[in-house]
Amino acid sequence: MLLLQIKVKPNTRSSTLNKMEDGTWCAQLKAPPVDGKANEELIALVAQYFDCRKADVSIKSGASGRMKMVTIRSV
Repeated sequence: MLLLQIKVKPNTRSSTLNKMEDGTWCAQLKAPPVDGKANEELIALVAQYFDCRKADVSIKSGASGRMKMVTIRSV
Protein backbone atom coordinates (compact mmCIF):
# COMPACT_ATOMS: atom_id res chain seq x y z
CA MET A 1 0.00 0.00 0.00
CA LEU A 2 1.24 3.48 -0.88
CA LEU A 3 0.28 6.61 1.05
CA LEU A 4 0.50 10.02 -0.65
CA GLN A 5 0.06 13.51 0.76
CA ILE A 6 -1.44 15.63 -2.02
CA LYS A 7 -2.13 19.37 -2.13
CA VAL A 8 -5.05 19.99 -4.47
CA LYS A 9 -5.60 23.10 -6.58
CA PRO A 10 -9.05 22.98 -8.24
CA ASN A 11 -10.31 25.11 -11.15
CA THR A 12 -7.06 25.11 -13.15
CA ARG A 13 -6.63 25.02 -16.93
CA SER A 14 -5.22 21.50 -17.05
CA SER A 15 -5.05 18.42 -14.86
CA THR A 16 -1.56 17.47 -13.68
CA LEU A 17 0.06 15.51 -10.86
CA ASN A 18 3.61 16.43 -9.84
CA LYS A 19 5.94 15.33 -7.05
CA MET A 20 7.41 18.24 -5.08
CA GLU A 21 10.96 18.38 -3.70
CA ASP A 22 9.78 17.82 -0.11
CA GLY A 23 8.12 14.49 -1.04
CA THR A 24 4.54 15.73 -1.15
CA TRP A 25 2.49 15.83 -4.34
CA CYS A 26 0.66 18.70 -6.04
CA ALA A 27 -2.46 18.00 -8.11
CA GLN A 28 -3.93 20.66 -10.37
CA LEU A 29 -7.50 19.77 -11.34
CA LYS A 30 -9.87 21.21 -13.93
CA ALA A 31 -12.93 20.31 -11.87
CA PRO A 32 -14.43 22.70 -9.31
CA PRO A 33 -14.61 21.63 -5.65
CA VAL A 34 -18.38 21.12 -5.87
CA ASP A 35 -20.35 17.89 -5.25
CA GLY A 36 -17.15 15.83 -5.03
CA LYS A 37 -16.18 16.47 -8.66
CA ALA A 38 -12.61 17.48 -7.76
CA ASN A 39 -12.22 14.36 -5.60
CA GLU A 40 -13.44 12.14 -8.44
CA GLU A 41 -10.99 13.78 -10.85
CA LEU A 42 -8.16 13.41 -8.31
CA ILE A 43 -8.83 9.68 -7.95
CA ALA A 44 -8.87 9.25 -11.73
CA LEU A 45 -5.66 11.28 -12.12
CA VAL A 46 -3.79 9.30 -9.44
CA ALA A 47 -5.00 5.99 -10.93
CA GLN A 48 -3.81 7.05 -14.38
CA TYR A 49 -0.43 8.28 -13.09
CA PHE A 50 0.31 5.08 -11.12
CA ASP A 51 -1.31 2.81 -13.76
CA CYS A 52 -3.84 1.19 -11.45
CA ARG A 53 -7.61 0.94 -11.18
CA LYS A 54 -9.67 3.79 -9.76
CA ALA A 55 -11.12 1.30 -7.26
CA ASP A 56 -7.61 0.88 -5.78
CA VAL A 57 -7.32 4.61 -5.01
CA SER A 58 -9.12 6.16 -2.04
CA ILE A 59 -9.01 9.40 -0.08
CA LYS A 60 -8.12 8.46 3.49
CA SER A 61 -8.48 11.95 4.96
CA GLY A 62 -9.02 15.53 3.88
CA ALA A 63 -11.93 14.90 1.50
CA SER A 64 -13.25 18.42 2.07
CA GLY A 65 -9.89 20.21 2.35
CA ARG A 66 -7.00 21.03 0.03
CA MET A 67 -4.50 18.70 1.76
CA LYS A 68 -5.49 15.09 1.23
CA MET A 69 -4.05 11.73 2.27
CA VAL A 70 -4.58 9.28 -0.58
CA THR A 71 -3.95 5.54 -0.43
CA ILE A 72 -3.20 3.23 -3.35
CA ARG A 73 -3.74 -0.46 -2.67
CA SER A 74 -2.17 -2.19 -5.68
CA VAL A 75 1.21 -0.39 -5.80
